[in-house]
Amino acid sequence: MSVIGPREIVTPFRPIPLEVPEGMKHNEFFNSTENLNDLVNNNGLLVNAENLLLYRKALGHSTEFDCSIIYNTSQTILNPLGRPVRRTQVAESVKQVWNRMNQIIIAYMLEQYPDPAEALILAGEASLDATWPLTSPGVPSIRMLHNHFVVFPTATLRAAKPADPANPNLTDGGQNSLFQSYMREVYREFFNRALKLNILKPARDADSRLGLTGYPQGLPSWEIQGGADALKDVHFWKEYDEVLKGFIDFYRTFFSQVSTRNAPILPDVYFPEQVESVLLFNNDFMKTAKKVRDHCITDAKYANAIRWQPAFKQIIYRNDAGNLIVTISQNSIGNAITELLGVVVNRIPDAGAYTRHEPALINRLCEVRRRLVEADLGEGIATAYWRKE
Repeated sequence: MSVIGPREIVTPFRPIPLEVPEGMKHNEFFNSTENLNDLVNNNGLLVNAENLLLYRKALGHSTEFDCSIIYNTSQTILNPLGRPVRRTQVAESVKQVWNRMNQIIIAYMLEQYPDPAEALILAGEASLDATWPLTSPGVPSIRMLHNHFVVFPTATLRAAKPADPANPNLTDGGQNSLFQSYMREVYREFFNRALKLNILKPARDADSRLGLTGYPQGLPSWEIQGGADALKDVHFWKEYDEVLKGFIDFYRTFFSQVSTRNAPILPDVYFPEQVESVLLFNNDFMKTAKKVRDHCITDAKYANAIRWQPAFKQIIYRNDAGNLIVTISQNSIGNAITELLGVVVNRIPDAGAYTRHEPALINRLCEVRRRLVEADLGEGIATAYWRKE
């Protein structure tokens, strides 16, 4: 029997043939808008009039199935700080197309990998706010909303070596998350009081955790009643956004109190009544804000690492029982969305190993693209690796 705990897998990739300008670090360049030319020309699969670009992940998480959709506003909004970085900032017309694309890709993954014992399936996004310390290398100047669709064969995870549980990138409740360490009860109470949900129902910790990795740990989670069919209902996606709105209110309210003692309620919160009654009148909430504020005042390094704006990971994944689960977590600096589920990906440059997986991977990605084109969700892109159709 496998030991329960986070796993570290090795994923090969083909070295990207790009010249990094002199004076730039690699991560700075890969986070730049210039790198979008590579996404389109070498890895682009589909694009539509809403500026949503489906592409293969060149530095991927998995060689089984791995792609992303980015809301490419680099040509229409030149100010990086003015670009949408979460779904709540996206126009309804774009969000409708985005949600339909999500639904079709998730349905494809569930169809191709119907057995939860054989594959871990996840889809979701991590915040791309420019909330890293501004003087740090690799501040994400690309700053555009994108999401991930990933499949890991369970056999690969089972055979992988255990990851170091102290790895700072394994950030979720019960590990390094500030919310879960000091304010777990008020965090959950706020979600329960603020959110009016019909399709999503709260899930127990035991139901949300994966048996193999033991993750996620201690996070608020919800089961999607109706499973994959519920993703065809626009009301599900509205509830999915409600979870994000609740998280944003909690995060912004907390750090407003860290920044300024007894700060007034923010003027543009989504759930003002619950913010006032549940958060600003909760002793644990205010005590923790004081703890962080005092630490910031006396520790320059700690203060420089604070993310003052909402940083999150929100995903849909399949649990061991085959149910679809939604969860959301505070995001740490540098971690990947897979680590929310206890999967650490060690990417290594190995063109030969990647090439062995590539034909099957491309076939799957092109089939997803065909379904999206058929649903009038975009047009195919031709690259050196695949045709337009």
